This record gives sequence, C-alpha cells and structure tokens, in this order.
Amino acid sequence: MKDFISMLDADRLFIENIISLSAFLKEKVKKGENYRPLDGFTAALIFEKPSTRTRVSFEVGVYQLGGHGVYMDTKSSQLGRGEPIKDTARVLSRYVDLIVIRTYGQKRVEELARFSTVPVINALTDEEHPCQVLADLFTIWEYKRRLHGLKVAFLGDGNNMCNSWLIGAAYMGMKFYAATPEGYEPLPLYVKKAKEIAEKTGAEIVITRDPVEAVKDADVVYTDVWASMGQEEEAEERKKIFMPYQVNSGLVKHAKPDFLFMHCLPAHRGEEVTEEVLEGERSVVWDQAENRLHTQKALILKLVRKVKP
Repeated sequence: MKDFISMLDADRLFIENIISLSAFLKEKVKKGENYRPLDGFTAALIFEKPSTRTRVSFEVGVYQLGGHGVYMDTKSSQLGRGEPIKDTARVLSRYVDLIVIRTYGQKRVEELARFSTVPVINALTDEEHPCQVLADLFTIWEYKRRLHGLKVAFLGDGNNMCNSWLIGAAYMGMKFYAATPEGYEPLPLYVKKAKEIAEKTGAEIVITRDPVEAVKDADVVYTDVWASMGQEEEAEERKKIFMPYQVNSGLVKHAKPDFLFMHCLPAHRGEEVTEEVLEGERSVVWDQAENRLHTQKALILKLVRKVKP
C-alpha cells in the first residue's frame, strides 16, 4: 500500500496491525516515553476544509514521531489560485515525505495520490472519512477487546462517515446497521462493496429506515451531525427529517446495557444527540477523539515503512 485514501485500501490484517501499533504508541504517550523514529521527516498538511481534531491530531502526531508538519490552506497556497492538484502533488513530492489532505471531492484526493510519489492520506472528503473509522475501531477494541460479531448502529445521515464505516465493519466481521431517512442512504457503491466483503468475513450489512431495529441489542450506537460542511442551507429542513433518528435516552434503551455511544464530533447537542447521552456514562467520544492521534501516528509509520507490515 502506498496511499490510504479510502477504507477500500485496507483489509482485516491492515486494520488489526493499525490497532496493535496504535496501542503500542498510546502506551508510550501514557508512560511519557519519547518514541521519535521519524527524525528529519516532513509532512504537507493540505486543509481545504476547516478542522479542529484532524488538523491538531496530525500536526501533533507528526511532531511526536520526530517530524515536522507544514500546514497549507487555500488562502496561503497556490491551490487557492487555481493551481491543478496534479501540479501540487508533483512539486510537494520533491519536498516532503508524506501528504495529508482534507478536501471536498474524493476524485481530488485520488488525483493527488496518482501524481504524488510520496504516500497520501485522506483526512476527509465528502465521500469518506477513513482515518476516523480507524480511530473508532481502535476505540471499540479498547473497550470490548474484540470487533468480530459486535453490532454497530449508525443513526442519521448516510454520509462520508457511514460510507467508510460500512467498509470497516465489513472487513472486521461486524454487524453494521445504518438507519437513515429515505433519500439519505449511504452511497450504493459502498453498500455493494461492503456486502461483497461481508460474504467472506461473516459481517452483516443492513440499511433500514427503523432506528429501533438498528439500535436493538447494539454494542455501539453511533451518530454524526445531520448537516455536514457545505450543507448549512439545508440544516433547518434536515432537522425535521432526521428528528426521529435522534440518539436519546429512549432510543438507547434498546441497545445492550454496556453499549458504547460514539460521535466523531463536533456534536450538536439537542439535534442528533441529547446532552444526557453525549455526557452520559456510556459515551466514549473523548477517548474516540484522542485516539485519532494514536491511529494516525500508526498509519503514518505504516505508510512510510518504518515498521514491518
């Protein structure tokens, strides 16, 4: 693997390796031990979308590994003046060891990776958010010590998170139930690919309209904002459509007593999730956010081949 631009670039073994390496790196941080194998390493961090967790976790992660991150946005680079992404890829490849990009279209990331001679990481597009799913799977493993056979209920918009989760859950043999309103399902390509993978791994992939069906006996209840970046004009209309999918105390009663509540953040309290659930004892959202740091460090090390696959 040269790049990580889609969950489809992964497989079960790769995800297991990332989880193992993430646990190792997290333990180093907890013990206050320096582990800096990337002395002299440089990474270009291209952010064409606003970010808190993704930017900070990548910048800090590169630093903790001994490297240096160069932040770029459209205002401070030629990308904002129309330079083709393929030209940026070829130039940056002469300067840096890795490129991380957070942008809009998936095709833009694919073109960047095609013309880059150094590894490229997809830090979010409108279609996928694979780095978040790696962190999510690691977080679940920390609490449950297994992934195979666990049931994940995803409530709300079948967005980039849902697309990436479909593939990740399929690889790991999980039961993934996505409950979405009509017209807001995950992209058919990801549903099709997930079901094909599930035939080999024993996973269960279900797309439903019924939030109770999805949450019933779930080990993990997951949600995301109803209106993603770029959909702000639809926010009020979406609130009406998605309200039946709100994660609240009534809905989570259908999950297993020891369920985990997850959200990739930022959260809109009172919309996709209530305050009592987000701040409740079953919520692991802060561990989930922290684990972005550890899994992305693991991913960087894997892609630059500083550890054995």
